[in-house]
Amino acid sequence: MKKIIIAAIFSVGSVVANAQTAASSTATQQVNLSLTNAIAITFTGSGTATGAAVTLPFTTVSSYTNGVTSSVQSLKVQSNKNFSITVNTNSSTFSYTGSTTPAPSMPVSALNVKVTANGTGGTIAGTFGSAYTDLSATAQNLITNGTYGGNQTFSVQYQATPGFAYPAGTYTTSVVYTATQL
Repeated sequence: MKKIIIAAIFSVGSVVANAQTAASSTATQQVNLSLTNAIAITFTGSGTATGAAVTLPFTTVSSYTNGVTSSVQSLKVQSNKNFSITVNTNSSTFSYTGSTTPAPSMPVSALNVKVTANGTGGTIAGTFGSAYTDLSATAQNLITNGTYGGNQTFSVQYQATPGFAYPAGTYTTSVVYTATQL
């Protein structure tokens, strides 16, 4: 029996002595992410930079006296840096379509906007958060110091109070929201 045990130890020792470290090799590659500043502002309803047309119907004397308010319009900013948002109209007066000649000239200040929700992490500027504020062709700060992110949302509502000075017809302007990185 001693011979069998010695043969078994000899045999295991022989296997261990013949074991070698496996050969290996490595390769290394550097990967660079080349990021640029990126920002987009879109209407959440359309998912594009062009929102659906908003129509404010003036059908009663009360509409002319008290004004008409739109439904809530929601926008989203995606930015890899903090940002601010301005608002303005594309012209100082509404364009007119109707039967009155010469065409009446209604200033865009008859249209007001208010921020009704702010999920941007920024601060609502001026009175835009507490009251409907006149629009103009000059850009006005709407939200300042918005926080970077992929889903920074805010909502606005329009109110128009043109009064009784303008004849029937369609008065049109475009409201422009601009998001700018800081």
